[in-house]
Amino acid sequence: MKSAIAAFALTSALVAPGLAAARPVTFTTTLNNYGGDGAYLALYLTDASGAYAGTLWMAGGKSKYYDSLAGWYRATGGDPAQIDGITGASVGAGRTLEITLDLADALFDAGYVLHVDAAVEDMRDSPDDVAVPLTTQGAGKTTQGRRYVASLKYDM
Repeated sequence: MKSAIAAFALTSALVAPGLAAARPVTFTTTLNNYGGDGAYLALYLTDASGAYAGTLWMAGGKSKYYDSLAGWYRATGGDPAQIDGITGASVGAGRTLEITLDLADALFDAGYVLHVDAAVEDMRDSPDDVAVPLTTQGAGKTTQGRRYVASLKYDM
């Protein structure tokens, strides 16, 4: 039941923000200059128990590569319905992806974790390149990635 409520809160925040108290949140993900093709990125949330709560954004349009986003793929079973309408182009080495989404206030300071999985063609994938708690205190702070992601920051 708790995961159903969390999924509803996430869906409500992204699809119909008027139904829940929400705020615009800008996610800025900068990639390292790793010298390869564009990266596929999955930005998604898990709840306090580590269960998948929803996908915020998918950078990269070819679904045949989504299984390389190992953490996201494992959490969702690769279900393309999880990303319907929330995709954009892959992100080039040394480039920045900036997206602004309306997120429900209930997602902050409630144990949710923001994950960024990254994958680059002909290179190793990087599940949880970044994993950071979604908190109001974390807003505006930069988190360093492990492989392809140089930094992640979210601002409210």
